[in-house]
Amino acid sequence: MKFRADKKRRAPSVIIVSLIDVLMVVLIFLVVSTTFKQRLPALELNLPTASNVGNSAIRQSEPLNVVIQAQTPHLQLNGTSITLFELRDIFSGRQKNDPGVLLNIQADKNSPFGQVVSVRDAARTAGITNIQAQVKLPADR
Repeated sequence: MKFRADKKRRAPSVIIVSLIDVLMVVLIFLVVSTTFKQRLPALELNLPTASNVGNSAIRQSEPLNVVIQAQTPHLQLNGTSITLFELRDIFSGRQKNDPGVLLNIQADKNSPFGQVVSVRDAARTAGITNIQAQVKLPADR
């Protein structure tokens, strides 16, 4: 019994042009019927704005320059020798007058680290938050 005929079967012919037409109609239908949503931010932020008036008010006074040396007297404020207790009083007074006062701490490489920590603690106790620290290397290096 032979169920198959001996003649060769042809590959089924598919008309590509009609398939492209159908795909274009489906594509146009999807584009037209799609609704686009606006992206809403998940979190609303109120960003600060800068103005020239506010920046000039922040820096009204000169910065405080504290130099910590290896030899005694260890502490100098703007070029004059000072004790830690006097420094605390000056920090609190300047912070009350100018909340954005800048504190520069310049320490020698060989200066006692405890003095640096004490000056930073005094500034933090007075409420000074704008602190810059620098280390000076010895000249013989």
